[in-house]
Amino acid sequence: MILHELISYDILRVIWWVLLGVILIGFAVTDGFDLGVGALLPFVARNDIERRVVINTVGPVWEGNQVWLILGGGAIFAAWPQLYAVSFSGFYLAMFAILFALILRPVGFKYRSKIEDPTWRSSWDWALFIGGFVPALILGVAVGNVLQGVPFRLDEDLRIFYDGTFFGLLNPFALLCGLLSVAMLVMHGAAWIVLKTEGVVAQRARRVGEVASLLTILLFALGGVALWLFVGGYRITSPIDMVGPSNPLLKTVATGGGWFANYAAHPWMLIAPALGFVGAVACYVNAKAGREIGTLLWSKLSIFGIISTVGVSMFPFILPSSADPRAGLAVWDASSSHLTLFIMLVVTVIFLPIVLAYTAWVYRVLWGKVDEQAIRDDSGHAY
Repeated sequence: MILHELISYDILRVIWWVLLGVILIGFAVTDGFDLGVGALLPFVARNDIERRVVINTVGPVWEGNQVWLILGGGAIFAAWPQLYAVSFSGFYLAMFAILFALILRPVGFKYRSKIEDPTWRSSWDWALFIGGFVPALILGVAVGNVLQGVPFRLDEDLRIFYDGTFFGLLNPFALLCGLLSVAMLVMHGAAWIVLKTEGVVAQRARRVGEVASLLTILLFALGGVALWLFVGGYRITSPIDMVGPSNPLLKTVATGGGWFANYAAHPWMLIAPALGFVGAVACYVNAKAGREIGTLLWSKLSIFGIISTVGVSMFPFILPSSADPRAGLAVWDASSSHLTLFIMLVVTVIFLPIVLAYTAWVYRVLWGKVDEQAIRDDSGHAY
């Protein structure tokens, strides 16, 4: 038996679908609080020293957290090449906007304190706000468009044609998803600030986190209702060959009711949206009670539930098409080869535990609060 045949092609496809979800969730629960902190910076910190305190809660870890985003792009490129081709070309301007905003973060961190001028520092504070708010919003908008179906089609040679526009992405349902993404990550960022600071900064962040938790619950519920009433989803109506070739055009697809069919067929999947709601409610309760670690952990659980809800609702689709439904990319017809998925899995099994262990060690070393006196005592090295 050839080594890669130890794991069947269909199982490998599902494994990489799960791993893609793990990477996206990993990005949201790590770099997500960095984005939330950036979006909150001008509002929870009122003077220069307070803002330096907030910046230094994420300054030592944001670069490592952002690796999850790069890892996600690499995984999509290697495991789901058609998904990479469609998304990175069709969403080009949106991704450029995200990239521009993310570039503002390292520049803001490095240059903000170079000049002791209030106008200079205030300008970089708002740049850091953009670097947190814009990616959170646009990533949510992208998910909203994926749920509706992306306007692309394939010809008989599997060449990709994208028929959409940047402003077409900014439709009401996608914007609702964008607002949910912002509320979710602001909730998470506020929980991180509460954990890492004290005094008035922590108090302001706690109040904002309570509001963001309630907004997350409301917007998540509204998103579900809108999905039911106005989106519906897609369903594969032809027989599914789970080990077939990666050719999306070999299936037939119908519209309507697809995103809720999995819950009827597999009720256990309702755990995902339940965790989204329960995590946000518990985050609010813990924030009210002043339980710092609990607030952060429950916000992570809410993020896990919300993102998982998207994945299990769409399965087996990973990128449906609104222009030609049968061209939609599914787990069974848009992956790399059997051998490629196996080799990538072996590499992941070796290196992912190392990455996780190192990340855990870094957070352990950096555990503790950042206060104003620490900033003053280490003014030459702190951001």
